[in-house]
Amino acid sequence: MEIVKLHLDPQFLDDKKTAVLYQQIQTLLKLIEQKQIPVKTVEIINRKIMDINFMSFQHANVYKPLKQMQTDMIKLLEKDHKLVPRNYYRNIWLAAGMGAFGLPIGAAFGLLIGNIALLSIGLPIGMAIGVGLGTSLDKKAAAEGRQLDIEIRH
Repeated sequence: MEIVKLHLDPQFLDDKKTAVLYQQIQTLLKLIEQKQIPVKTVEIINRKIMDINFMSFQHANVYKPLKQMQTDMIKLLEKDHKLVPRNYYRNIWLAAGMGAFGLPIGAAFGLLIGNIALLSIGLPIGMAIGVGLGTSLDKKAAAEGRQLDIEIRH
């Protein structure tokens, strides 16, 4: 089954941020088409695209629905087919590492020294742990052929 084309009126692409997002989504759709994904997933993606195609936009509110559609597509592909864009896991684990590893390390360090103001010392340590873990998962996804050749810019 073929993926429906996303059509957006050029007047909405005057904003550079929206134009970049639109091009990113177009590239993502081409890459998805190259993968052999089940018809059910293609139908879900097509519904999301048709919702955007048939929405009536005011100039200021085009970006948010486009970004939401892109996020939904990426989550669907990751959850159902383990297909991810480049650096997907790194970006997720960067924040998770700060919270899951960095804060406890910083709290322990602050309590050992007797100055809880040193709590923030653990954040860069947790960030490094998260980036390392995420990068290794990204390399594994690339080795298994589950990585799409696009990096999602936020």
